[in-house]
Amino acid sequence: MSIPPPEPRWPAAIALFAAAALPFALPRSLTLAPAWVLVPTNVVLLTGAILAHRHNRITLTDSFSYANLGLLTLSMLYSIVMLVLGLVHHAESAPKLLQSAATLWFANVIVGAAWYWRLDAGGPHMRESRAAHMEGAFLFPQMATDAPARRGVSLAEAEGWRPGFIDYLAISFYTCTAFSPTDVQVLTRWAKLLMMLQAAMAFGTVILLTARAVNLL
Repeated sequence: MSIPPPEPRWPAAIALFAAAALPFALPRSLTLAPAWVLVPTNVVLLTGAILAHRHNRITLTDSFSYANLGLLTLSMLYSIVMLVLGLVHHAESAPKLLQSAATLWFANVIVGAAWYWRLDAGGPHMRESRAAHMEGAFLFPQMATDAPARRGVSLAEAEGWRPGFIDYLAISFYTCTAFSPTDVQVLTRWAKLLMMLQAAMAFGTVILLTARAVNLL
């Protein structure tokens, strides 16, 4: 079986650039550092990862990518903690808290998807080296469904299917809305722990939105 062409990186790049810009939508009291510091730093790291990938510098790509994701994650966790404290102490106005909670919910979806995409089955570079995706932290339907008229051969094997960023974005979105996986089963402990953390953060922001909305009625 021939190896399919490499996965396009532009969906992940667009999503991560959007996540990098989200501090501009948050009050300064909720951000780890001023937006004019956080946003350019994340953009530089992400741009470095893109350029390193184009030059096939795999180790350098991973270094930039993990640094970018680490900073995004740290910033998001800090903002969620400060959001909770802001609600308790009424440090921010209701409209700003509602806007901030929605912004952090979207950040949670994007950052969670990026972590799944970066870690599953060795990351995108390792997945691209295989003819089909048949092992990893998640059991996608294509891996467990037989191909038509080919008993014992999965759709992934028959079609040379591999998950892309959009597939992991869907997992992340379902985790933040249903607070559980839907059509994809979670197989490894690290993925289960990461999904638990992501669902807890999403649940917290949704509860904040609901509580504040009820108070405004």
